[in-house]
Amino acid sequence: MATLTTTQTSPSLLGGVVIIGGTIIGAGMFSLPVVMSGAWFFWSMAALIFTWFCMLHSGLMILEANLNYRIGSSFDTITKDLLGKGWNVVNGISIAFVLYILTYAYISASGSILHHTFAEMSLNVPARAAGFGFALLVAFVVWLSTKAVSRMTAIVLGAKVITFFLTFGSLLGHVQPATLFNVAESNASYAPYLLMTLPFCLASFGYHGNVPSLMKYYGKDPKTIVKCLVYGTLMALALYTIWLLATMGNIPRPEFIGIAEKGGNIDVLVQALSGVLNSRSLDLLLVVFSNFAVASSFLGVTLGLFDYLADLFGFDDSAMGRLKTALLTFAPPVVGGLLFPNGFLYAIGYAGLAATIWAAIVPALLARASRKRFGSPKFRVWGGKPMITLILVFGVGNALVHILSSFNLLPVYQ
Repeated sequence: MATLTTTQTSPSLLGGVVIIGGTIIGAGMFSLPVVMSGAWFFWSMAALIFTWFCMLHSGLMILEANLNYRIGSSFDTITKDLLGKGWNVVNGISIAFVLYILTYAYISASGSILHHTFAEMSLNVPARAAGFGFALLVAFVVWLSTKAVSRMTAIVLGAKVITFFLTFGSLLGHVQPATLFNVAESNASYAPYLLMTLPFCLASFGYHGNVPSLMKYYGKDPKTIVKCLVYGTLMALALYTIWLLATMGNIPRPEFIGIAEKGGNIDVLVQALSGVLNSRSLDLLLVVFSNFAVASSFLGVTLGLFDYLADLFGFDDSAMGRLKTALLTFAPPVVGGLLFPNGFLYAIGYAGLAATIWAAIVPALLARASRKRFGSPKFRVWGGKPMITLILVFGVGNALVHILSSFNLLPVYQ
């Protein structure tokens, strides 16, 4: 297949970088300061950098395997051909689970932040009702068409970028070194709480389903696609670093215990920041940014789940077919949001558990199988077998950490 390299039609590098960075960065970032408060800033940065390294290379392994197939071949097609039907079923279930659990997480998050937003306007709207109403609005947009989602997402993303720079420019100006370095706790321990941060870090670097899409965008041009993955993931790492600086440099470490006890949802974190900074304008910026962050993540995840289910069950693109898909997409997580409105942190953790399969374990197995069959003539991830082993250990290790944490077998900062 010819590489798409003509200057007239070749898309810009920036487009691919934004696709990767925009996919990664979402409302899940609000979970990071809460779950990382035990390990605190420097240990948490070590966990984020290690996870970034592993998740970047697992994405490159998908690219390596994908380059041996025609442009347009999906993750599903490649997995079935290289690993067999069994692994393909496991991979498909893990993808569906992640998309469902993230949809629930964003319903929970939207309910909490909208409740907080209405409270700022002296209106008492329960979090359950707010989350339900927002889910109905998103469901309607997704049901209308993919174009409607695209237009809405473009508006929300633009607003999110503007409010992000306004908000974090102000927050960084308020960072207290004594708070960031946790001077108040002279004998504090951090390392014991490091392991439990890993599944949340993994869930914060998910973009792997976009690798086949980049091949449609750029053709079989591994050099450009590699740059997209590197720069896009680095952009996310940089923004996460700024976010941790902004939160851990303003909220004292012990206060995160109370935030976690209240469920760790977005509204609680925003209230804590507002209380510390005592700035009405900054509080308003935080609330606006939080709403846009949740909306953009919600739209992206639900569109992915909608398309996945439509393909899986063979629903057509008619109004009735899209209605069936919309019901299947939104009904289960909406019920979950009504029954368990404060499950944001738990949901992000479980998303990390399931993502270990399709974002770490399966990519490593794909690279190994691809090299055996094709010899990787077009592109090969550096590091050989040790790199494949590292990514496998990373994936399995993350799954074990989450299981141990679920049974309260890991230290918890409290």
